[in-house]
Amino acid sequence: MTKESAGPVTDMSYAVLPERMPEIPQDKLNEEQRAVVAALVASRGGLKGSFKALVRSPQLMDRIQKLGAFVRFEASLDLRVNRVASLLTTRHWSNQYEWSGNTVLAREAGLSADIINAIGEGRRPEQMAADEEAAYDFVTELLANKGVSDRTYARAVEKFGEHGVIDMLGIVGYYGLLAMVMNAVRTPVVNGSPMPLAPMPQQLRPTL
Repeated sequence: MTKESAGPVTDMSYAVLPERMPEIPQDKLNEEQRAVVAALVASRGGLKGSFKALVRSPQLMDRIQKLGAFVRFEASLDLRVNRVASLLTTRHWSNQYEWSGNTVLAREAGLSADIINAIGEGRRPEQMAADEEAAYDFVTELLANKGVSDRTYARAVEKFGEHGVIDMLGIVGYYGLLAMVMNAVRTPVVNGSPMPLAPMPQQLRPTL
């Protein structure tokens, strides 16, 4: 059973599993961990999401946080296109935490609710701008086929240049990495909020 919109899923039953890597208490952090946490708090306002787990590898966390700063604020793509790529990647991994944050950023970037809802439901949006469509086709093929066709690649280069295509691949890689971390360690949705994504049909299992 799936919903007809990408709003919070309130009529579905989820097995709530314990978080595997909860936040480490401040007094249990070592010196290197405290330093990277301080830098993250200064730039993002708090230790949230995947970073609660990533702090266990502070050097990796530091590099990922810097990549995230580039992806979110400095990539060459229009923010609407950036969000198409990030939403598609988050939907591909069905990561509840990241989806809830990315949809807010997508709306702020000017991406239409119809496009956001369509991606959340796993279907192709009916109306997209040319650059949104080029990004949608590129990322969708990449995630589904582990590569892109010549036609799709050429269209992406025409729209975004080789620079933009590489930046888009960086966006997909960054959000895919965060989703993998949070899916593996069971990072919960903020404050126990309803799950914003319904499972895709292939993720549903019959009740025994």
